[in-house]
Amino acid sequence: MAFVDKTITCRDCRTEFVFTAGEQEFYASKGFINEPTRCPSCRRARKAGGGGEGDSRQRSSRGSNEYNGPREKVNYTVVCANCGQETTVPFIPRGHRPVYCSSCFDQIRQSNRDSALDS
Repeated sequence: MAFVDKTITCRDCRTEFVFTAGEQEFYASKGFINEPTRCPSCRRARKAGGGGEGDSRQRSSRGSNEYNGPREKVNYTVVCANCGQETTVPFIPRGHRPVYCSSCFDQIRQSNRDSALDS
């Protein structure tokens, strides 16, 4: 497939940037299906924790109109469904799936991999 340079308008600062044939080839090799929507400088600013250059919207995790910085990591205490040991997990357990401590999770994952290889 032949790739051709493409001009795209940045969704944040509204400037045009070129999505080069080489970048398109790289995206395709990684299996990415969406084109970039931000220019390189707005992508860098977003990764660094800010909005884009022209982004007047303020970021929020709970609907307020202020940027509060990165979210604090929260762990939840649970009891392992396999060994009964108390452990913490970085997600809210919903109760419809078993939750395991890290050692039981690793054992179960390894046994699943082994059974998949045997098939």
